[in-house]
This record gives sequence, structure tokens and C-alpha cells, in this order.
Amino acid sequence: MKSIFDNVSHTCSKVVTNAYSTSFSLATKMLSPTIRQDIYNIYGFVRFADEIVDSFHDYDKDKLFDMFETDLEAALENRISLNPILNAFQETYHTYGIEKHLVDSFMNSMRLDLHKKDYLTDLEYKQYIYGSADVVGLMCLKVFVKGENSKYNELKDSAMSLGSAFQKVNFLRDLKEDFEDLSRTYFPNTDLNQLDETSKQAIISDIEDDFAKGLKGIKRLPIEARFGVFMAYRYYSKLLEKLKKTPALQIKSTRIRVPNYRKIELLTRSYVKYQLNLL
Repeated sequence: MKSIFDNVSHTCSKVVTNAYSTSFSLATKMLSPTIRQDIYNIYGFVRFADEIVDSFHDYDKDKLFDMFETDLEAALENRISLNPILNAFQETYHTYGIEKHLVDSFMNSMRLDLHKKDYLTDLEYKQYIYGSADVVGLMCLKVFVKGENSKYNELKDSAMSLGSAFQKVNFLRDLKEDFEDLSRTYFPNTDLNQLDETSKQAIISDIEDDFAKGLKGIKRLPIEARFGVFMAYRYYSKLLEKLKKTPALQIKSTRIRVPNYRKIELLTRSYVKYQLNLL
């Protein structure tokens, strides 16, 4: 029975989420059970694509990515895949009417990571972030509003801003790994060999603007999604706060983290704020 295979696919997507990201997994658990699995399905898909370009250094990444993309196209067309992660994603894709151009933009940005090392202009930077982060926020938004186009269009800009903020925080947090291990430079007009406090603050101010726009949208999300997304917002805001207090030279030499016990504390405080309508 295909229902058994679909359940296995769902389990795989949930396992991937829990294994790769404690923070995203914690936030997803705060979503309504009616939409939680679909967010696992989206995360599993984007995580596997990202892993190909970021982690599989001992293999032919171009070939692996081509195979994954071919399987993705087949999954979306045939509404089934023997890859359980793609099988789960195609179900969510069709259920909520996720637009194909969002998936294409995401895959295009991931493909850039195979070989592109520098983003020299604001346009290149914005296009990459749109494909790698904004569209993921939009896919999730389709689930949050249950495919309702009027609500989706109302919240679209805020979802993109929140996706951008999350991605830029990741860039700043992962500066050492991206720059030293993968030889990538995402921030344009910034010399990472001589990152100073002025350059760091310019990046942080840009992220804070995105967060402000994103928070406005969180407040208008359907009740099933609001607290989970607010929890993710709180986590990334705390991470940005730590990065803001960390000297620029130290950001280049270490990966800043929020310990698990602080994540639980954030959850508790966020829940109180949410219950008291203090978002």
C-alpha cells in the first residue's frame, strides 16, 4: 500500500529535520500538527540539496546534484518518487500549490554553490539570497496559509524578509567555515580578510531591518503557524545578538552558537510573550 510508503517518507523527512537542526526542529514542533509534517517535508528537500553542495567533498558533486535535480523533476511530474525525501516533498508541493519557479530558484542558487566563490555585487547577493532563503520562506508560507492566494500575497514580502534575515545570520555565523573551508564570500563590498567592526555593523543593521519587516508578518500569520515562526524568529534574534557582541575578528575564527539550554529558555520566554500577546 502506498500509504505505508508515504508514512515512511514522512518519517524520513522528520528524521532529517531532527538530525540536522535542533533549532528548526524545535520551532517546527511548535507548529500545529495539521501543518507540521509539511514543514518537515520542505526542510528535508532543501537540506538534502544543500548537503550535496556543502558536504560531499569526496564525491562528484556536479553529478550528484544533476541526479538529484532529475529525480526532483520526475517526482513533481509523476507525483511519486522512490527517494522518500522527494516523495514527501512532492506531496506538499501539490497539496498547497507551491509554484514551480520557487523550486527552480532554490535549485539555481544551490547549483551556484558548486563553483561560485564570490558575490561581488549587491544584485548577485540579493539573487542568491532570494533563491537560497526567500523562496524557502515562501514555500513554508504556502503551507501556513493552506494555499490561500490572497493571504499568501498579503504576507509574501514579510516572509521574504524573514527568510533573508535568517540566511544572513547564517552567513555571519558560518563565516569561518564558508571562508576558510569552502572559500566562499557571500557579503559584497566586504573584505573578509580584514573584517572590522564597521563592516560587521553594516551587515547587522541590514539584518535588523529584515527582522523588523519579518516580525510584522509573523503577527498576521494564521494561528496554526504563528508561535512556531515566532520561536524561530526569537532564536535567530538571539543568535544575532550574540554576533553583535562578538568582536569581528572572533567571528572569523569561531562559530557562534546558542546552547541547547538557552534554546529551551527561549522557548519558555517566547511562549509567555505569545500567550500575553506581547509579540
